[in-house]
Amino acid sequence: MEEGKRQRQVAGALQEQFNDIFLRLNLTMIDGGMVSISSVKVTPDLLEARVYLSLFQVKDNTKVMKAIEARAWEIKKELAARMKNQLRRIPVIHFYNDDTLDYVFKMEEIFKNIK
Repeated sequence: MEEGKRQRQVAGALQEQFNDIFLRLNLTMIDGGMVSISSVKVTPDLLEARVYLSLFQVKDNTKVMKAIEARAWEIKKELAARMKNQLRRIPVIHFYNDDTLDYVFKMEEIFKNIK
């Protein structure tokens, strides 16, 4: 199903706010690595947001994801304060590990070995 215009607008606004919130809460550098928001997807009813996090050179991915999940209430509180005039309801936030960067590095390594 194709994403609607309002979904894309809300997802873009949420991604921008999440980037600022992660910087403010010092969540961009965890466990010796870098955490960045690769994308945000919103359901058609705008009640659920899936935040895909790219973890670069992190020692333990599950530990970092648990640390971010532990501070999810703080992130949502900050998001609510920033977006209260733009959205009727603040969406439920789910964090996912975006492993496409790992996949790219893995494929590059395979191609190097083939040469």
